Amino acid sequence: MDDMTGFVAVIMLFGIPLGLGGMYTYYRVCKLRAEERMAAIARGANLPLQPDLSQAAQSRRSGILLVAGALGYMVTFALIARAQPDAWVPCAFGVIPLFLGLGFLLDSVLVRREMKSL
Repeated sequence: MDDMTGFVAVIMLFGIPLGLGGMYTYYRVCKLRAEERMAAIARGANLPLQPDLSQAAQSRRSGILLVAGALGYMVTFALIARAQPDAWVPCAFGVIPLFLGLGFLLDSVLVRREMKSL
């Protein structure tokens, strides 16, 4: 148990500042984008409010990310399971995001097909 305490302490030592730095960076980027948008509006530029991605593109992106993440998760635990057979249990949980990703990809195909029929 003492070995785990040191490991957790090291992870927290590096993880907490990195997490806080990431949140601050995200905040600054959002603030700079908002300021840039306000300056463009003040100059009279007409800016679109919605992102340029269509619904099909958003579903495709989500599907690809979920499928890739699920496969990476499952491969990781499959490799761990070679040494510890109990690791097959968490590997099975990778099926959930895998099927979510496949559902998003199917949604992308259906939306694209629906747009072509209109």
